[in-house]
Amino acid sequence: MTKSDFARERQEMIESQLRARGISDPRVLAAFARVPREAFVPEAYRDDAYGDHPVPIGEGQTVSQPYMVALMIQELKLPDPVDESRCRVLEIGTGSGYQTALLVEMGCEVYTVERIPTLSRKAQERLAALGYREHIHYRVGDGTLGWPEEAPFERITVGAGAPRVPPSLAAQLADGGVMVIPVGDELQQELVVVERCGGKITQRPVCGCVFVRLIGREGW
Repeated sequence: MTKSDFARERQEMIESQLRARGISDPRVLAAFARVPREAFVPEAYRDDAYGDHPVPIGEGQTVSQPYMVALMIQELKLPDPVDESRCRVLEIGTGSGYQTALLVEMGCEVYTVERIPTLSRKAQERLAALGYREHIHYRVGDGTLGWPEEAPFERITVGAGAPRVPPSLAAQLADGGVMVIPVGDELQQELVVVERCGGKITQRPVCGCVFVRLIGREGW
């Protein structure tokens, strides 16, 4: 496919998969319009980059269905950047780097953790090649433990299904902060929004979902 073909498919994806299903945040839709999803999938799957489903990226991992990525970002309720201040977001599961790019486009300072070194390295190379060289901090390690040295975070997004909300991640959520995480068993989960307010943690279910397992000390 040509660059113009991908651009057309990207716009069709925004209209039929996102806007039609209730993704209404104009900043989310604008970010999806700017980030070329085809650049974040292996060559063999590139023509199917905008399909309404996850796409394999190697190492038994996937880049999530576009709608699910958009829903998770919309549920984060990211604030508009003020002056030079950026919302500090902890991303668990760098994967292909697709969501990382979307978060940067929305004015975030992203701290992204990936447990598989090869995926982290490829994501770094890919993002740099696309011009995303600032506002991203990478770590290879156990994502269930977060990034305590950089905590607290205003937002946390987890791209894999956990049996429960990892205590370490809940502890690293700033007061007034929001975390979006799939919680359930190994076959099916529920997307949950976790909020911290005045030391109190609340959870709100959003919808059913299916993610790969969150591997780590506080996951599977």
